[in-house]
Amino acid sequence: MRIRSLFALLVLLALQPGLGAHEVPNEVTVLAYLKPEGQVLRFLIRAPLVSMRDISVPVSADNYLVLSQADAALTDAATLWISDFVKIYEHGQALPPPAVRAVRAELPSNRAFSSYESALATVQSPRLPDSTQLVWEQGMLDVLFEYPIQSDRSQFAIAPGFTRLGLQVNVGLRFLAPDAPERVFDVHADVGIVELDPRWYQAAWLFVKEGYWHILDGTDHLLFLLCLVIPFRRLRPLLVIVTAFTVAHSVTLIASAYDLAPDSLWFPPLVETVIAASILYMALENIVGAGLQRRWIMTFAFGLVHGFGFSFLLRERLQFAGDHLLSSLLAFNVGVEAGQLLVLVVLIPALGWLFTRVVAERMGVILLSAIVAHTAWHWMAERWNILAGFPWPVMDATAWAALMRWMMAAVVISGLLWWASGVVRRWEGLEE
Repeated sequence: MRIRSLFALLVLLALQPGLGAHEVPNEVTVLAYLKPEGQVLRFLIRAPLVSMRDISVPVSADNYLVLSQADAALTDAATLWISDFVKIYEHGQALPPPAVRAVRAELPSNRAFSSYESALATVQSPRLPDSTQLVWEQGMLDVLFEYPIQSDRSQFAIAPGFTRLGLQVNVGLRFLAPDAPERVFDVHADVGIVELDPRWYQAAWLFVKEGYWHILDGTDHLLFLLCLVIPFRRLRPLLVIVTAFTVAHSVTLIASAYDLAPDSLWFPPLVETVIAASILYMALENIVGAGLQRRWIMTFAFGLVHGFGFSFLLRERLQFAGDHLLSSLLAFNVGVEAGQLLVLVVLIPALGWLFTRVVAERMGVILLSAIVAHTAWHWMAERWNILAGFPWPVMDATAWAALMRWMMAAVVISGLLWWASGVVRRWEGLEE
């Protein structure tokens, strides 16, 4: 009886609203300003109070926040949920913990964080009156932190540790350096340390790593490389094919970064569908027999599409390039080539061993290509279903102008391919 009574009591407690552990919010938006002034770095934050879990707050009988008694709870929330997890660096050295200069609970309808000046004025203004009907889980927390710094001309970086505030955290961060344009960052994940005004070598190194890991993490790009390598494992043909792929994806990657690619919702699923089709084509060509001349031309054509695929990753990451857009793009390509080189270094001897010790070369090429073709076919079908859900683009004057530009570019590229084709034939000794 005692055990049953205790179990019933636990069940009742678990069913009582508000007594269980607070749930993690699904999606949270955080707004922030960073502004160095003299020897002080001001850090303004607005975050939803619902993210500040397990904080003891004074509430009225109607469950409204008693604002005149809430400063201690707001300060605890700002310290425990924000400043303890956000790290700011000056010249690579972590700054000491900040001082909490002001805290304020605000209504969600308040739009003060549309500018730095209005946000600063609001957080430093007198608190809302106790007559304000504000529930803790529905309000916003405005905080002003101040960090001691050596100079407002220093090089600053931040590790925005906001991911614990919700399952999906969107951070809008603005950096206001003296005598410099405002820098805007839109962060949706744990991005590590962000250089707020990077030097060219910092941006370059960041994007070398991005390109390197992107090629190793991208299954579709790896399968495309596998299809390229399976029938051609000698240095000369591989050099031609990989160079064609590199040049092609560099062209469209740079074009996309400078907003020369279509910006419609249907374009990414179209590119992903064509990437799957490129893998399928290469695999089928391996089965029926691939020639070098046709292979490098098709690799170039599909490389243009893969470049658009690379650009989708970079659209969000280019905000970390600062003023070094072109050098960051070139560095990303260097990283991609380094990743491709690593893949080739592993694949070529592995395939050589497989075709020597396990299966005859021709049979091995057919089997591996058939497996890849099967996978690519399913990818293409799935992506086509997604693409089919988008309406056909409207061919207005802007669309026709863009189409004409791309057709002119296609004519130029075709001429270059015709010239390069002759060079490759002579280089390979294929011309009579």
